[in-house]
Amino acid sequence: MYRFSNTVIGFLNLFTILLSIPIIGAGLWMARSSTTCSSFLQTPLMAVGFVILIISLAGFIGACFHVAWALWCYLVVMLFLVAALLGITIFGFVVTSQGGGVPVTGRVYREYHLGEYSPWLRSKVEDEKTWRTIRGCILGSKTCARLGNWTPVDYLRNDLSPVQSGCCKPPTACNYAEQATLVTQDSDCYKWSNEEGALCYDCDSCKAGVLETMRQDWKKVSVLFIVMVVLLIGIYSIGCCAYHNTKRAETGHPYGENRMTKILPRWDFYWWRWLRGKREELW
Repeated sequence: MYRFSNTVIGFLNLFTILLSIPIIGAGLWMARSSTTCSSFLQTPLMAVGFVILIISLAGFIGACFHVAWALWCYLVVMLFLVAALLGITIFGFVVTSQGGGVPVTGRVYREYHLGEYSPWLRSKVEDEKTWRTIRGCILGSKTCARLGNWTPVDYLRNDLSPVQSGCCKPPTACNYAEQATLVTQDSDCYKWSNEEGALCYDCDSCKAGVLETMRQDWKKVSVLFIVMVVLLIGIYSIGCCAYHNTKRAETGHPYGENRMTKILPRWDFYWWRWLRGKREELW
């Protein structure tokens, strides 16, 4: 079993090095893409790819070539990575605990209200510049174009995604009959337009639909983060064994550095000897 941990860490990091290459390539491809939605993931995707590449290189070199300082850096960064993932996971569960939409009587789909979501999530869509970018992304995806040929019966029978429910139609409670014009309605009812480029893209319900999509995706990512944390803790434990093996290889001692600490006096040895000598002089 001696050096087994080094071999395992070496193979694991070789795999992650190869894995980081397509991640970085996808980020570079998104940088050249004209699709607005792709640019949202460009920076974090490339950052994740480079971090994985650098950490994996340090772990691979340290484990396979017995470079103790590289393994030490690898373990330190891994510790921070585990702590960061734990923090992000807990934060994700906190900010996505609210929302989920409300059922609509006689409909399969649900409708979403902006006030139901956490203030931190709402701040992501309330900024005008950010919302213009998201709005262009929804328009480019042609999400609402798929509902162009729907009849009223289709809205009764079929389900809608959160974005379709909030952006592609007015709220179900809206009444556009002439006698209802004097009745106070939801503010989104007045923002609705039949124009293909307008629809309800500026409605609060559309922003809520986007947040619900983010919330659902974040729940899935949080579960993935939990699995990653468990795996990283296991890899970190094996990395500690590999680090000790590397230190043994550097010292040339089969059990690491000389552990005979008793050969040197303890820090208080001389103080106690001086005190006993003084006591004997007095008595």
